[in-house]
Amino acid sequence: MPIRISIMTGALAAVFTLTAMAAETGKDIAYNRSKGNCLACHSMPSLPDAEQTGNSGPPLIAMQARFPDKAVLRAKIWDATVSNPQTMMPPMGKHQVLTEEEIDKVVDFIYGL
Repeated sequence: MPIRISIMTGALAAVFTLTAMAAETGKDIAYNRSKGNCLACHSMPSLPDAEQTGNSGPPLIAMQARFPDKAVLRAKIWDATVSNPQTMMPPMGKHQVLTEEEIDKVVDFIYGL
């Protein structure tokens, strides 16, 4: 009986984890200090809840005009050192700060700003 309970508990924990991950939006990831943490360096002037932002990175505004090709924005988030070896932006994909799915969500969110 204890093994059965342990298996069921583990299965439920996995379901809850997958559900939480699926429900996490690009905005959630971008705002999360232990994940994207975009607000540490970038302001988001079009979002009133983007508080206490940094100013070491460019403001995230008019992103579709600045990046007509969404793939270029994704590449920059994945590893900005490719286009600028002196950048202060951490390579979110290359250093596995974010998963590929998380990067896609952040790109979709930021692209809409």
